[in-house]
Amino acid sequence: MPNLPTILTLARIVLVPAMMILALPQVPSGRVWAGIVFIIACITDFLDGYIARKRKEVTIFGSVIDPVADKLLVSAALLSLMDLGMLAGWMVMLIIGREFAVSGLRVVLASEDYVMPASNWGKAKTVTQMLAIVALFFQWPYAAVLFWLSVVLTVISGLEYFIRARHILFKK
Repeated sequence: MPNLPTILTLARIVLVPAMMILALPQVPSGRVWAGIVFIIACITDFLDGYIARKRKEVTIFGSVIDPVADKLLVSAALLSLMDLGMLAGWMVMLIIGREFAVSGLRVVLASEDYVMPASNWGKAKTVTQMLAIVALFFQWPYAAVLFWLSVVLTVISGLEYFIRARHILFKK
């Protein structure tokens, strides 16, 4: 039986297609509704980790599926915003590419029994991406500036992970 944190993570995954459908151009006020669904999904992201740690209910399944759910959510939101003509494809692919690269890096590190915790750069990237996505869905002023900041933090945090892992990646 899944615990509450796992249920919240799975709920986030279920919200992804709902958000994408709402973000379709033909849905009246869909962009705003998609933004609301995105916010709800972000709240589940915060709650699942908080509850799992507080109740000591961290599971292997939860540890694997949570980052997958996060990447699905952000990637789907970025693709939806790109479909709406609000983001350039190269920016979306830069962010999604970084996520694949860091996920791959984590797999390599795990094969060497090395766990790399999230860095402050990575945390700042995540928060900035989520805020930028909300700002874009709601078309807030300076949303583009916030998104550019998230792109810069995406690049910096990605590079930082690989630099921190170089002693494992290039060991003989």
